[in-house]
Amino acid sequence: MSDKSNYLNIVLFEPEIPQNTGNIARLCACIGAKLYLVGRLGFNLSDKNLKRAGLDYWDKLDIEHVQTFDELLEKFKDSNFYFFTTKTDRLYTDNKFQRGDFLMFGPETRGIPEGILNKYSANCLTIPMKEITRSLNLSNSVAIASYEAVRQFGCINEEI
Repeated sequence: MSDKSNYLNIVLFEPEIPQNTGNIARLCACIGAKLYLVGRLGFNLSDKNLKRAGLDYWDKLDIEHVQTFDELLEKFKDSNFYFFTTKTDRLYTDNKFQRGDFLMFGPETRGIPEGILNKYSANCLTIPMKEITRSLNLSNSVAIASYEAVRQFGCINEEI
């Protein structure tokens, strides 16, 4: 498949739950975004729950597994990376997304590592929720953020 860095890129850092990754893969196929899986995965890419959640969209998906976040950054050093976290007050709706942006989400149980969040604090974004709650489901967060970018772009990528 062609490189979709010119549309929208979804990055999952060390995802743990195969069903979430399968749902996100299906979302990426539906909007034409490229999916990057970074680092150690909490499941095997042949996991039946992963495949079931992604349904029959796997052939419509551009997906790549990279070993480290630094490897991804080096490959796309001139791109914008945004980091979704509960540890900022900057709302995702206040950000102006551009084609080619990378939206990164951390593992379900611990989020993006503090070192990355601290280094790129100006690019951290959050999705609002009640203070007494800890976090949204990962696949819901990716859907919310992705569709805000798509809304701003004004179209779905039809190239896949």
